[in-house]
Amino acid sequence: MTWFAGIDSGSWNTKAAILDARGDVAGTGVVRSGADLAAAAERAFAQALEGAGLARSEIGAVWATGFGREAIPFADGSRTELDCHARGVAHYVDGPLVVLDIGGQDAKVIRLDEAGRRVAHRMNRKCAAGTGSFLEEIALRLGIVVDELDQLAGGATEDIELGSFCTVFAGTELLSLIRAGKRPPDLARAAYRSLVKRVIEMDVFQGTVVVTGGVVAHHRTMVDLLERVLQRQVILPPHPQEIGAIGAALAAREGSPSVGPAAARAAEPGGRDSRRTP
Repeated sequence: MTWFAGIDSGSWNTKAAILDARGDVAGTGVVRSGADLAAAAERAFAQALEGAGLARSEIGAVWATGFGREAIPFADGSRTELDCHARGVAHYVDGPLVVLDIGGQDAKVIRLDEAGRRVAHRMNRKCAAGTGSFLEEIALRLGIVVDELDQLAGGATEDIELGSFCTVFAGTELLSLIRAGKRPPDLARAAYRSLVKRVIEMDVFQGTVVVTGGVVAHHRTMVDLLERVLQRQVILPPHPQEIGAIGAALAAREGSPSVGPAAARAAEPGGRDSRRTP
């Protein structure tokens, strides 16, 4: 069996994924990136190897993606994050479709055609209001860790709007609402509503919409609110936070002399992944 690995070196988290020759995920890892991107990549890779029950020597190739992809010394190749996110999603969901990825420091919209090829994209890196760091700031203001925000929002009974676009101003607005006696669950849900509003403004979302990234992976409220605003079901694929790393591993698999693009496709049942999302 030949195994392939992908590392997604993000500004917030570093993700790793290990795939077999069929493209099935054997193990994943997620760690905070911090200031040492190479060390974070090593830790995430070690997590993925442990989850897969594999030794490092069993990995045929490691490819990297993300903003820190050039800082990973053990990577055998690399692809842009747009390319790898497109690959990862197309591995599970048939096109055409629109991918909305919400990370810790940026958000992006990627359009794929019927064949899963990327045809357009938009990115938001100018303001934290449409990213996971916005939720971190809100959680800090509410005196909780961000992992508790989703559960807190589940107890909301009142719809509150945060009008401020800027994360700093939204934090100030939140303090005013706290002084006015607004309940923490309602304020938590207001934060998600604000985040949904910011990402929806990025593009026109028509047809099949797939959501990825750490925010939707750990905050179900975001998915529910997106479906309410878009008035349709959105698809949350397997491993939404590690989807970029999966795309990098797929690129490694296709770039392997022992596999190659044609053989990689043929290795999948019927030429497609057996776990594709309908």
